[in-house]
Amino acid sequence: MTKYLEATGKTEQAAIQAALDQLGLDRDDVSVEILDRAKAGFLGIGSTPARVRVSYEGPDEEPEAPAAQSVPAPQPRERVVYETPAAPEKPEPKPILEPEPTQPVDDEASQAIVAFLTGLMEHMDMACAVTVELSQRGSYEVRLEGEDLGRIIGRRGDTLDAIQQLTGYAVNRGRKERIRVHLDAEGYRARREESLANLARRQAEKAIRLQRSITLEPMNAYERHVVHTALQGYPHISTHSVGTDPNRRTVICYEADEADGWGQEE
Repeated sequence: MTKYLEATGKTEQAAIQAALDQLGLDRDDVSVEILDRAKAGFLGIGSTPARVRVSYEGPDEEPEAPAAQSVPAPQPRERVVYETPAAPEKPEPKPILEPEPTQPVDDEASQAIVAFLTGLMEHMDMACAVTVELSQRGSYEVRLEGEDLGRIIGRRGDTLDAIQQLTGYAVNRGRKERIRVHLDAEGYRARREESLANLARRQAEKAIRLQRSITLEPMNAYERHVVHTALQGYPHISTHSVGTDPNRRTVICYEADEADGWGQEE
């Protein structure tokens, strides 16, 4: 059943965190409604805290057990054994996006990529090696390898995405046929794909358990593609995207199976 809890804090985020701390839940486990926004006041006078209400799914309250009464001993009855219907099998985890086969390349485009990234890394005072290979689909797979490349990757790969976009602009300038550049650093992309796929499966199980759709945080096109791929063929689940970039989100939809009645709401 859906339950509610109100909490206050100096800011909306502080109020939300206070509620999560009381419930012992994560941000993805609750829905938040802002009741009152924080007001600073003048010189600290007249300030008011933020107030939020979070909703979450909790177990139904169990009724109190009735007082013990003296009752006659039950008569022996024929034993009946009921078979518990088997729960639907969970699908085997789908493989993460398979890396494309690549081969070494040393053409004018790859040389331009190496030259641009080498200069950019020197400007950023970063020491790393640049390796370029060509995939079967014709995209240039670029790897940066070195020490302490966290600055190149950034939060959730945002800096890496920006450098990839800049590299594409630089090497495609003046070209009639556009080439595609895919940039990675210290295997970050593979780790991110694994993390996104695991997140997608956890949220799919949650959608089935709660019998409702779940909307994920905003993601770029590459990350949304990973989520869609991870949940292809997942029983009782479909996915689609809503909104516009950079706030476009993936929605994991619960779909009851009318054929066998599993998972339908009563």
